[in-house]
Amino acid sequence: MKENKVDIILNSAEKLMCSMEEPNRDMTVDMIAKNAGIGKGSIYYYFQSKEEIIDAVIERSYSSAIKEYFKSTESCKTTHEKLRQLFVSIIKKEFFDNSHNVIVYLHVQDDIVLHYKMMMTAIRTVSPILTQILEDGVKNGSLHTDSPEESAEMIVAMLTFLLNRSFFPSDNESMYRKLKLYANILETCLETEKGTFDFLFTKP
Repeated sequence: MKENKVDIILNSAEKLMCSMEEPNRDMTVDMIAKNAGIGKGSIYYYFQSKEEIIDAVIERSYSSAIKEYFKSTESCKTTHEKLRQLFVSIIKKEFFDNSHNVIVYLHVQDDIVLHYKMMMTAIRTVSPILTQILEDGVKNGSLHTDSPEESAEMIVAMLTFLLNRSFFPSDNESMYRKLKLYANILETCLETEKGTFDFLFTKP
């Protein structure tokens, strides 16, 4: 299937972003055009700036990840199983996926603007999945929250911030302790049974 022009531009930008120490600063529209094998004018036909291209790359990456998150919960029967699978999928995809994954790469960048863009995109795109799970949990009585949507946004924001080592530097032992506290917070906020989120800090 032939790539459309937008995909060619975004693929070029993503490749460059994953090869640079500071893509938000070092990458230029000229570089994107040259790497894509197209004219600079063609890029400006679709995007107004480099920043808009970066935003589109991040948005596309999360859109792809969302499909994986949905798929990971399809076979789960209970709310707790869905919560576990969703969290495991998010953590693996966004922080420990060793394949060519721009989300993982950008998480290690020491660039507050990129991290802010990623956090906001994660909250906007991942929260609806979690909201649906929380709503189902409220209906079947396995958890309790007066506001599933706001709870989902808070939970995703906290997880993204906590695991982002640029925002929150820590060694593995410190991370396990923080994840244990996070699990306790979730259990309290969602009034769910003890141990529901133990998988977050249980060492393999």
